Order: sequence, then structure tokens, then C-alpha cells
Amino acid sequence: MMKKTGIIFFPAFDWAISATHPEREERLLYTRDQMFEEGILDLPEIEEYSPRLATEHDICRVHFCVPAVSDQVLEAHRIAAGAAMHLGDKIMAKQIKNGFALVRPPGHHAMRVVHGNRGFCNINNEAVLVEYLRRTYGVKKIAIVDTDVHHGDGTQDIFYHDPDVLFISFHQDGRTIYPGTGFTYELGGPGAYASTINIPLPPGVTDSGLHYVMDHLISPILADFQPDLVVNSAGQDNHFTDPLGKMRITAQGYARLTEKLKPDLAVLEGGYAIETALPYVNLAILLALAGKDYSSVLEPEYNPASFKENPRVTSEIHRVVEELQEIWANRHKVDKFSLANGAKYYQRTKPIYYDTQFIEEKQVEKVRVCAQCPGYMTIDSQAYHPDGKCYHVLAITVPIQACKYCQEEGWDAYEQFKQDYRFNYVYLQDKSTDTFMMYRREERQEVRSDG
Repeated sequence: MMKKTGIIFFPAFDWAISATHPEREERLLYTRDQMFEEGILDLPEIEEYSPRLATEHDICRVHFCVPAVSDQVLEAHRIAAGAAMHLGDKIMAKQIKNGFALVRPPGHHAMRVVHGNRGFCNINNEAVLVEYLRRTYGVKKIAIVDTDVHHGDGTQDIFYHDPDVLFISFHQDGRTIYPGTGFTYELGGPGAYASTINIPLPPGVTDSGLHYVMDHLISPILADFQPDLVVNSAGQDNHFTDPLGKMRITAQGYARLTEKLKPDLAVLEGGYAIETALPYVNLAILLALAGKDYSSVLEPEYNPASFKENPRVTSEIHRVVEELQEIWANRHKVDKFSLANGAKYYQRTKPIYYDTQFIEEKQVEKVRVCAQCPGYMTIDSQAYHPDGKCYHVLAITVPIQACKYCQEEGWDAYEQFKQDYRFNYVYLQDKSTDTFMMYRREERQEVRSDG
């Protein structure tokens, strides 16, 4: 029996940042028209499905939405995440060999704590998918490869302390583009060192440079990690016509990358050249997933003579690859307790800016350095809104691999912080039992959700 490639379209007609914003429904409508025109959806190798809704609990497995999920998440967000989950179900049931969720809104800038929209993202579609698959099917090791021109800082934040989720992001150097992060030294917390691999690339990278990275770094790392599932955060704003990036990747380059990566599931992220890139790149990726010939998919503006990579760009690509090759090769020599300087808790403070809603957040993150598991985490988050509102919340997350001690200490911390007058809301996310708790201090109300 032929194993097909599943596809879901969700243009989100009723969701928009503004009528002329780069992230708008036309991003998918031109793609849809192109696929109809080419008769792609009539191919026996491709099966189209309808999306479904992610539940509030599906979102609570990943995010602390402030004050609550209903304040940050619209139906469009739940459908976009639910589409990825639905294709995940089909893959796990072996009804399809792989899938492509062509959905919006995007999600890879949405972090664990959500105070609003940043980078066009409210919730992280790939992270919701990953936690759903782990809880529902017991999938242990998952790799997320982010191919967006912007660093997937939200996905990194969510899995920074998780050794069973390998996050690899190649992107335009954060010194030249939003969100200004994603450097080679961002490698994961003490319990998950080198489970985060960032590949910052200079502007002007062409297909040849990108495939050097794929062949000499990404593929060998994936072969070593041996994930049970590979998810592609399929951002397409590395394209040479994209208005937000300065890279030189073509539809053919993306298709060959997909062919080499062999993702089980691709989820659309960025890509804002609505007419000149997205219809061609999406089509090429879909054909590559389905094992069909994509060699004739060429953009009208494509001219092979204009894609010679600057030698300085090539040299920098090789330098970054060599640096990360060495880090990966020596990752097992690094001790988690030395990374935390012998302290019981690993702590970091980070400012977070919500560029869409102008919210300024300050986080203090503390992770218990545990010999038996990745350790439970507390996040002290203060968010200042432009209208003068300020939310001060405390969030606790217990990892899915938690030992008994960390689980008990996480719950004890939740009970203690409920009494702390500083916090408007206190949350507990216990992934080991699939339980979510929220305490509203002023109303003295508690809400519990179980999977």
C-alpha cells in the first residue's frame, strides 16, 4: 500500500495583525492557487485533510498564558496547532509517511510564558505538537530543525532544558535581524547541554552554503542523536526575494534540503514574499516530501548566474560549522554540575520584548540541577504593558522525565508561592502527570486541568 504525504491548509481568514501586515492570509492563498493550477492535490501520493482544534489543555502542556489561555489564544491559533497535531496522529497511525501543515498563525517565537504576540506568534505550534506526541504516544526523542531566517527563540526557550528534544536552528545572524538571538554559545541548560544547536549565518548565504551546513553539520548531528521523529519548522524567509531577510536561498535549495532532512512533519513558519517565493517554495517542499520530481519548480526571478556566493560568506559558514562540530564532538565531556558552577540551581535572567504589542518582560529562570532528571524549573516573570498594566507571575514546570524528588519539590514550591503576595498568578505545569494548575491570588481561586 502506498504511503502518502498528508497536507492541511489553514489560511486563518478571520485572523490578522493588520490588513497590510506581511503575515496575512495571502501567504497561503497564492500557494493554494498554484497547487490547484498544477493539479498537485490530485496526485495519488498526496492526501489532503481538514484541521482540528487543539484543546486548552494541549496548550497548557507547553505554555503559561497570562492570565489564561483564553486571553492569549484565539480559535485560529488552536486550529493551526491542531492541524499539526492531526497530521501527527496520521503519522503515528502509519496512515501517511509524512505531512506538511500549511497553516497560520505561525508560532516559533512564542515562548514558554506568553504575555502577548511577539514575532507574529502567540502559541508555539511545533511545541504543542511535540508535547502532545510525547504524552499521547510515548515518543521519546524528537528533533526540531528550524529553517526560518529568524532564530526560533520561542522553541529554544521551551526546550532549552530538555535533553530529549534536539533543537537545531540555522538563521541569519542575530546581529543583523530580529530577534537578535541564536548564537553558537546558546547550547541548552546544564541538564541538556548541546541539545540546542544554533547556526548563525551571515547575510548572502546561497543554496551551496546552506547545503554545506546540512551535509557537514546538521545531518551528522541528527545521525548521532537518532531521533524517533523529525519536525521541520519550515520557515521560508531565507528565500532570495523575501522582504524581511537578506539570504539567497531558492525553491530548489529548499526542496533539496527537505529531501536530505526527511522530516516526518513540516509546519509552516515565516516567509513573506507572497507572490515571488511562497507558491514555489511550498510546492517544491511538498513534492520533495512526496518523493516527486521538483526540478521544474523555478521562480520567475530565478537566474543561476546571480547566485554566486561571496567568498567571505563561504569562509564564515565554514568557520561556524567547524566551531559547532567541535562542540558537538566534545559534548559528553561537559558535566552538568560544572555548568552550574556547583550550585543547586542554575539561574539566568533575560529581558524579552514583544515587538507586536510593545510589552517588556523580565524573567528570572531557576532550574534545579538534579543528578537523576533534567530538574524542575521556576520562572519569575514581570511584564509591563504600554497601557500601564503590569502582571507579575510565578510559573513552575516539572519535566516529563522528572524524578520523584523534583516532582514533589515542584508541587511544594507551587503551594508556597500561592501565599506570596508579590504574584498575581501562580502556575504549575507537571508534565510527568499531565496536570496543569493555576491560582489567582486576588480572587483566591484555583483551576486544575488534567490530560
